[in-house]
Amino acid sequence: MATKSTPHLPLVTRPTPAQPEKSDATTVAVVGAGPTGLLLAGDLAEAGIDVTILEKRSADLSNLSRAFGVHARTLEMLDMRGIADELMSYVPSTMDKIAAFGRAELDLSGLPTAYPYLLICSQTSVERVLRDRLHRLGVTIRHDTEVTGLDQDPDGVSLTAAGPDGEIVQLRTDYAVGCDGVRSTVRDLIGLPFPGGPVMRGIMLADVVLADPPPQPTVQTNRHGFAFVAPFGDGYWRLTAWSRADQADDDAPLTLGQVSAAARQALGTDYGMHSPRWISRFHSDERQVPEYRVGRVFLAGDAAHCHTPAGGQGMNTGIQDAANLSWRLAAVTRGADPDLLDGYHADRHPVGAEVLRSSGRMARIATTPSRLAAAVRGAVAPLVLSSSAITKIATMQVSGLGIEYGRRPGDARTVGTRVPDRELPDGTRMFEHLRNGRFALIGGVPPAGWSDRVSFVPASDDQATLVRPDGHVAWAGTPDGRDITESLRTWCGKPSS
Repeated sequence: MATKSTPHLPLVTRPTPAQPEKSDATTVAVVGAGPTGLLLAGDLAEAGIDVTILEKRSADLSNLSRAFGVHARTLEMLDMRGIADELMSYVPSTMDKIAAFGRAELDLSGLPTAYPYLLICSQTSVERVLRDRLHRLGVTIRHDTEVTGLDQDPDGVSLTAAGPDGEIVQLRTDYAVGCDGVRSTVRDLIGLPFPGGPVMRGIMLADVVLADPPPQPTVQTNRHGFAFVAPFGDGYWRLTAWSRADQADDDAPLTLGQVSAAARQALGTDYGMHSPRWISRFHSDERQVPEYRVGRVFLAGDAAHCHTPAGGQGMNTGIQDAANLSWRLAAVTRGADPDLLDGYHADRHPVGAEVLRSSGRMARIATTPSRLAAAVRGAVAPLVLSSSAITKIATMQVSGLGIEYGRRPGDARTVGTRVPDRELPDGTRMFEHLRNGRFALIGGVPPAGWSDRVSFVPASDDQATLVRPDGHVAWAGTPDGRDITESLRTWCGKPSS
């Protein structure tokens, strides 16, 4: 299989006689069991690909996560996997309007989707649903296992990890994916830079009880700072705040009084917050790796890109990275065109770059120190967002519904576009045909040999359309058997019979 130029890196940790050693093999190793890694591993398992997850954290779920919202496109991705309703049963709170600047708002209620809102829920809830899916698929996460070495060659990747009780784990795999966050070990081991730098310092997080809570999740910005408050569903609320007057380092002491002051500056009230169970600070960076793939190793989520919390797109972008990569790995493993793997970087790197630009722009405008600029912002932003055309572009971007991928010369104009869900004549829904990592062929005559990974959707159209498992058009063309067969070989792999 052809790959890009692959650095040959030495293993940085080697077993000694005093340390027990365990050797194993798998098709794909996923490093990191956050939302990105969990969705990726679940997709591979659903497609019948052997996958191993290595996670340095213990098995205890933590509620100390920063992400707190799931956008429409991510909910569609979860719906394609049959788990969107499961997530919504945990946290039914939604926002159909997002405060932009002062009185300006982004109205999500008109989005062309079954999910025209931002679902307010913690990363913890998302991880719980994705872990439950893995459990049903029989995939076990190797907790307390930290990757310490990586070496790749044309035939595969060798990982070394420190496991529980000091054992050394040696894992041989066809492909490895680093989903291990901003401080990614995998990224360091393959020698990729992470250019960029800090944008905002002293962002405050607190889980508190509110004596007089708002009727719904609330977010607001002004020249003093910003604040966002949302319920956990267990009596506690998460407050995220930034104050221009209090931009301390991450390790600086933080009191409830300081959090309360930041909330009052942005929201006009602290809602009577008390009884904090957790308070912390963090800073926000803008960074992105130049390549999402180095040989047989890939990066996804925060390991590949990080940005300001403006717009709440971090966790969502990582999950969508995973949805784009998982079907490619499964297809190539089954004999599809190896160039599909290069398509991951081609698709997702521009998306990550745009999220950096848009979230950074929002953060800089919202936190401008100039009184004049703040006044102009407050007056102009509502006028700009009153334009239906501009609002549509902005809401489609922040929700993820507007993402389109590139086409090659000669491709139909629909290639790379999102396929919306819809009810079909037989009573099924479009997204249901994408379950279990399957492609969907709309129209044409389905040739034999791919029924195990392609769902056929009858249609009277003059054009046949092949939909990728991530809900984007892979190919569209004439519905005769030869064209469809060639397309299926390229995108789905060799026929099973």
